[in-house]
Amino acid sequence: MTFATVVALMFAVDAIRGWYRNRDRDRPSHPVSIWRWTGFCFAMGIFLTRASDAIVLWNWDTRDPAGTGWWLTFQRFVDPLAMGFGLTGLALLYLSARGMVVQLRRRPFPIDMWSSLPMLKRPAYIALLSLIAAVGVVSTR
Repeated sequence: MTFATVVALMFAVDAIRGWYRNRDRDRPSHPVSIWRWTGFCFAMGIFLTRASDAIVLWNWDTRDPAGTGWWLTFQRFVDPLAMGFGLTGLALLYLSARGMVVQLRRRPFPIDMWSSLPMLKRPAYIALLSLIAAVGVVSTR
C-alpha cells in the first residue's frame, strides 16, 4: 500500500507538472488535457485510498485501541473523497470516449511502449523498499 501510494502520487505530480509546462498550448478540451485529467483523478483516488490504508497499517497498535480507532475513522472520512476522484475519472473517460476514439484511430499512431520500460525503474525500487520495510515492521512487532 505504501508502494501504491508513492507511485500514484508520482503520477499525480507528473500530471500537474505536465499541465504547468504546457498550459499555453493545451486547452481543456484537447485530448492530452483530458488524458491528464483522467489519469490525475485515478491517481488521486488510488493515492487517497492506499495512503489511508497504509497509515492505518503503519499506526496499528493492539495496545492503543483508541489510537487505532482514530486512524480507522480517518480512513472512513477519506474514502468518499477518493471515490469522488475515481468517479470523476470514470466520468471524464466516458464523456470523452466519442471524440477520443476518433482521435486515437487516426494514422499514423505508433506507440512503442517497450522503449519506455526503463521509466519503471524508480517505481520498482520503491516497491522493493516498501517490501523490505513491510517485512521489517511485521517481523519486529
